[in-house]
Amino acid sequence: MKALILVGGFGTRLRPLTLSVPKPLVEFANKPMILHQIEALKAIGVTEVVLAINYQPEVMLNFLKEFEARLGITITCSQEIEPLGTAGPIALARDKLIDGSGDPFFVLNSDVISEYRLKEMIEFHKTHGGEASIMVTKVDEPSKYGVVVMDESTGQVERFVEKPKLFVGNKINAGIYLLNPSVLDHIELRPTSIEKKVFPKIADQKKLYAMVLPGFWMDIGQPKDYISGLRLYLESLKKKASPKLASGSNIIGNVLVDESAKIGEGCLIGPDVAIGPCCVVESGVRLSRCTLMRGVRIKNHACISSCIIGWHSTVGQWARIENMSILGEDVHVGDEIYSNGGVVLPHKEIKSSILKPRIVL
Repeated sequence: MKALILVGGFGTRLRPLTLSVPKPLVEFANKPMILHQIEALKAIGVTEVVLAINYQPEVMLNFLKEFEARLGITITCSQEIEPLGTAGPIALARDKLIDGSGDPFFVLNSDVISEYRLKEMIEFHKTHGGEASIMVTKVDEPSKYGVVVMDESTGQVERFVEKPKLFVGNKINAGIYLLNPSVLDHIELRPTSIEKKVFPKIADQKKLYAMVLPGFWMDIGQPKDYISGLRLYLESLKKKASPKLASGSNIIGNVLVDESAKIGEGCLIGPDVAIGPCCVVESGVRLSRCTLMRGVRIKNHACISSCIIGWHSTVGQWARIENMSILGEDVHVGDEIYSNGGVVLPHKEIKSSILKPRIVL
């Protein structure tokens, strides 16, 4: 079985992190985003993953070589010369996806994090006998999204309604698809949206079905949703009684700490914190709703809340970093500095406080 992951473009919504690495390689819960998906695909029998990419393919492939060997799965690239939307890359990768077996293949958006109920999706696809299956997820405010209107008993998709003003349903496209090879006959090799052009046609032919995704789902392609997604992911780990979660008198709620990280005395950590490899958290530090990437050092009595701290950055003593502040790679914040929503580009030294949300160039 094969899968295509839509890696997409430049990751502008996650800058300044994506100024250092392509978005799919940005760590989420101490693991590159895309690795969460590749591991889920491997677990249900996928043998080859194709990355549809138009930006830095050599960086992606070089990084993933070790995981290819470790997981025992083939990872290749299909490179776009020009952006092809969400459908064009599937047509471009046609020869990589079709092997004559007639088996369906998965297509995933690279910045979606969920419980990946892929095995159940395969069974659902076999049962309905249609041409394509899409995963949908329930949301509280459907007026902000494109809503999938479906038959609740069979899952057959009736139509799509973009940002409805009147309530027509509360299920939206979750960015996980299982497609028969025949779907490729509906897709031209040009910039095309699978959501707006291809799926409505298949729905008109009554061959498109939707499965409601159990468990959590989040598009983590921008900082606010990244932080929300981390909370949902860690809560899911807790329900599975995962030994990966940290415990102790200094831990509040769900916290993930890499085994190589060092935590000082008198710290209070959590809830919803991920501390990456080789991080050093000195004494008296307070961390909540945040991610520390590899090699970060947080000095004595600093306070970090609702933030992402990029690779090899340093936060000084008694500093306070909060309100969706994002530090790029190798940023060094001085002692007693305050950042209120500061977005700091890589390789900067911050010597004065950032009192209002702004980008520091």
